Amino acid sequence: MKTGAKILVEGLLKQGVTTIFGYPGGVVLPIYDELYDSPLQHILVRHEQAAAHAADGYARASGKTGVCLATSGPGACNLVTGIATAYMDSVPMVALTGQVPTAMLGNDAFQESDITGITMPITKHSYLVKKAEDIDSTLGEAFHIAGTGRQGPVLIDLPKDVVTNVAPDPGPQAAISLRGYHPTFKGNLRQIEKAIALISEAERPVIYAGGGVIASDASAELIRLAEQTLIPVTTTLMGIGAIPGDHPLNLGMLGMHGTRYANYAVTECDLLLAIGARFDDRVTGRIQSFAPNARIIHIDIDPAEIGKNKQIDVPIVGDSKMVLSCILDRISSQKARTAWNEKIGNWKAQHPLSIPDDGLLRPQLVIKTLSDLLNGEGVIVSEVGQNQMWTAQQFCFKHPRTWITSGGLGTMGYGLPAAMGAHFARPDLPVFDIAGDGSIQMNIQEFGTVAQYDIPVKVVILNNMYLGMVRQWQELFYDRRYSYTELPSVDFVGIAKAYGIDGMRVDSADGVREALTSAIDTDGPFVLDFRIHREENVFPMVPAGAAINEMIGGQNK
Repeated sequence: MKTGAKILVEGLLKQGVTTIFGYPGGVVLPIYDELYDSPLQHILVRHEQAAAHAADGYARASGKTGVCLATSGPGACNLVTGIATAYMDSVPMVALTGQVPTAMLGNDAFQESDITGITMPITKHSYLVKKAEDIDSTLGEAFHIAGTGRQGPVLIDLPKDVVTNVAPDPGPQAAISLRGYHPTFKGNLRQIEKAIALISEAERPVIYAGGGVIASDASAELIRLAEQTLIPVTTTLMGIGAIPGDHPLNLGMLGMHGTRYANYAVTECDLLLAIGARFDDRVTGRIQSFAPNARIIHIDIDPAEIGKNKQIDVPIVGDSKMVLSCILDRISSQKARTAWNEKIGNWKAQHPLSIPDDGLLRPQLVIKTLSDLLNGEGVIVSEVGQNQMWTAQQFCFKHPRTWITSGGLGTMGYGLPAAMGAHFARPDLPVFDIAGDGSIQMNIQEFGTVAQYDIPVKVVILNNMYLGMVRQWQELFYDRRYSYTELPSVDFVGIAKAYGIDGMRVDSADGVREALTSAIDTDGPFVLDFRIHREENVFPMVPAGAAINEMIGGQNK
């Protein structure tokens, strides 16, 4: 016989978990007592929200399911933003929460919250476990659901008496079979044949790749298809890294802050092959004007996404890797499409993402220099806002799972804890968090976690003393009325040093390369505070309600 807490910890080990992120509290003390002697590595964060983001960053960097742990009530509620972030970006996560004893459920007991009800809309599934003997099977189901089909977070709520009660040793993990849960992996062959016919006929095709390509490890198949058919590839924010940034067929990101040539290509294409993407409004702009003359093929593992925002000509429900492999097995040699690729080449030459050479400390210069110094390698995590878009535009990502950002929910404060999680997933790679001065202050307490575990995360703060993206919108669309978006100067290096982390402030463009080199050469964590040009904007930009070819700014900067 074993306690529920012991069954839980041993069950995590059976699932292959090595690292979890959490914060203790009263009702989860039995679990923490088991962790004390366990080989599981537990990282003590400074706020439960950071535990969820760290598990999320771990999952995105590794492809495995991330795990976070919090106590009941406020601890569980503090996970909500991190769970919602993972849900919106389809990240596999198991969130463990403590709960008051089963006899007190519904009595408004101290630190009770209905966390399964609260998180119902933002999880793939949630469990309230009421018997110790159910813990192991619930854990197996949770990992199965989180990591299969369209991936996402699953929550397991554990009342205190359930983890203190005893039950028989569950033994090895049994095979999981869930009635009513049968994700479709193989695409329909007839639909695949239709897709191949459209690809063969198309004169101006474009591939539109999303995060589903990376989630299914389909990057190699994507690149093979693009090269074999000479079809240019544009990616969503979540699809960055699916094809190398310097690949000649890569058009970069499309949409609100995408490249001009990607947006022009999608607007003029006669075939759009969407793979693992969900036609997000930040991508499509005015939906009626998105790829207006194109036949559309949509490959996605989630049937609910097919036709949700845009009418589709050939829907294919299935795993991106399996469907692309099937297409590659059947597709023959394709036409050269010389005129189309020459036209795109001209757009690239006319509208490059360039950086003004005027001596000012531009944020784009910081990102571009970092990309050059790392040769596009390492793991780059971002916060949300201008820093996120400048990084997406300027860093030359070479591999999948090296770009980690909150795309769907757009969660400020995500970057630093996600970077911590990414380090534990990929300790062999340098990890940088690109932040704004507003977003870094959302979870700046995690400097304490970074210092305690000597996590070698480098934090690059693009400091303009504004909530930059909101200020940009106020400048462009609210007559420069900067209502509550200016932030006072903060000594970020001083804060970092108070936690025992080294750092450096940089005030001029001349110091960018030397400062970034110092960070790269430092074994432990490092914080760089770049005092950038205050009113720098992210261009090009598609205004709200406009078509994606109606961009403003960034013509030839």
